[in-house]
Amino acid sequence: AADSAPPRRGSLPEPRAEPAPRPERASQGPRRTRPQRRMRNAIKKILIANRGEISCRVSKTARRLGIKTVAVYSEADRHAKHVDFADEAVCVGPTLSAKSYLNVPNIMQAIRDTGAQAVHPGYGFLSENASFAQTCEDEGIEFIGPGPHAINAMGDKIQSKLIARDAKVHTIPGFIGILDTPEDILRVANEIGYPVMIKASAGGGGKGM
Repeated sequence: AADSAPPRRGSLPEPRAEPAPRPERASQGPRRTRPQRRMRNAIKKILIANRGEISCRVSKTARRLGIKTVAVYSEADRHAKHVDFADEAVCVGPTLSAKSYLNVPNIMQAIRDTGAQAVHPGYGFLSENASFAQTCEDEGIEFIGPGPHAINAMGDKIQSKLIARDAKVHTIPGFIGILDTPEDILRVANEIGYPVMIKASAGGGGKGM
C-alpha cells in the first residue's frame, strides 16, 4: 500500500523506468508499394478494338498511365475522332461492322503488326465474344475484360441465373427456363403476377427491356 500511495506535496515522484528498446528487425530492404513492384509483363501498348467515345476514353486513360494506344477504324471512320486520339491507327476493313470491327482475323493481325501486348474491347462489338477472348489468350495477348469462361457463363441469361442460384446469390424472382410459345409466356406471367419483363436469354441488358 505504501508503494502505491501518491507522493507528498513538495516531493518529486520517482522517475519512471524507460521501456526496454525493441529488438531491431533484420534488414530486409525497403518495402515496395504496389506501383513500385516490377511487373514482368508490363503493358506498354494497347489496341482498342472499338470506336467512338469509348475508344477516346481508353486512349485518354492510357496516355495518363504512359501507355501507347492503337486505334482501329473502318474505311468510313478514317477521319473519326477516336483515330486522332490514339498514337497509331490501323484500318481493319470496309464500312460494314461485320467486315471491320467484328472481323476477328483482321483485328488479330492489327495486334500482331503493331506489337500491342493487350487489347481493350470497349463495350459492344467483341467485348462479349468468348472466342475472341480465347484467341487473345492463346496468342499471349492480354484481354482487358472477363475471361472466356466468364463470358460464356454470363452470356446465357438462363445459365447465369442458375449459376447465381447455386451460389446462393439473390436474384429477381421469375421463371428460369425457355418459353417457346405466347401461351407459355401468358401462363407464366399470370403465375408470377404483373408487371413482368420478358427478355431474350442470349440478349444483353439493353434498351429493348
